[in-house]
Amino acid sequence: MKNIIILFLFAISCIAPAQIISGSSAEPDVLPVRGFCISAPRPAELDEFIKFIDEELAPRSVNVLILRVDYNFKYESHSELRDSVALSKKDVKKLVAVCKKHNISIIPQVNLLGHQSWAGKPGNLLRVYPEFDETPLVKMPEKYEWPNADGLYCKSYCPLNPDVHKVVFDIVDEICDAFESDAFHAGMDEVFYIGEKQCPRCSGKDKAELFAGEVRIIRDHLSLKGRKLWIWGDRLIDGKTTGIGEWEGSYNNTYRAIDMVPKDIVICDWHYERPDQTPVIFAMKGLNVITCPWRVPANAVLQTQDMVKFRKYATSETKDHYMGMMQTVWSGAGQFLDNYYGRKPENGENTPVKCFKALFGEIQKLSAEK
Repeated sequence: MKNIIILFLFAISCIAPAQIISGSSAEPDVLPVRGFCISAPRPAELDEFIKFIDEELAPRSVNVLILRVDYNFKYESHSELRDSVALSKKDVKKLVAVCKKHNISIIPQVNLLGHQSWAGKPGNLLRVYPEFDETPLVKMPEKYEWPNADGLYCKSYCPLNPDVHKVVFDIVDEICDAFESDAFHAGMDEVFYIGEKQCPRCSGKDKAELFAGEVRIIRDHLSLKGRKLWIWGDRLIDGKTTGIGEWEGSYNNTYRAIDMVPKDIVICDWHYERPDQTPVIFAMKGLNVITCPWRVPANAVLQTQDMVKFRKYATSETKDHYMGMMQTVWSGAGQFLDNYYGRKPENGENTPVKCFKALFGEIQKLSAEK
């Protein structure tokens, strides 16, 4: 009997890693990951967002919820970085509780490396710690326009600044502890400023090595507490060769980092205007990948069908790298809820709400046909 118990416990320990990835103890349909990504709600939006999880996400078998928290939390490690209105620990525990009830894994996101400014304003990190700026000579304009002479889309922090990781890792650890999360999303998309010549630390260094090095540093830090790293995938795609362009792919050579990053990270591969089949690139490099639509329902349906086909016809070596689908929403949670519940209806066929419904409708359809 003792040997039988030992064998049973060993079998359970072997299953556990897959459950951590999927966010569920079972796979009720054709895709292990069925995700939803949105900005974390503000305190006044919390109750309705919890209702949305209960009544809309759970019935659709969503099992991963990425919340873009950034500085919408009352951090204690660095209270100087908090937004003026932010979620409390008590608020976060309400989110944790409703997600536990439905076997939904919460993954908090704080933008690291890129997206340290927006339009004419620095983000909280560079506002408080301007010495972390990769391009301090590029001043924030009074009126932002794109394109511009400085190539300014969003600022980046310098990955080689000796003090930056102490600050951001305090934030990462605190937010992951608060959300009781076994994974963290670091963003890292649309990094246009990296390895700039005016930076005394990064000048002349290989941009791909700098990007891969930052991924590795974050991944290694998370691994100390058994957590996994998730990032957006655009900087690992050759934008010019594929024709995808400088937003969904890289024009500054960071794409070569795809061969340098750790293989146990998760890539969120976003394509919004075309159903590009780039998950194959990541899977064939041995990386776990999730396809992420936004606002075009027809594309979301095609991308879902593709992901199911990839898993069905892939080799045994690559099948499990095709992890699933994730709807992304780029408005605030309050605006999305206003749209969803009809208080401020969206116009047109291509909207995040309609895309969300089409995506999970297709997942449920394909699951029923399985």
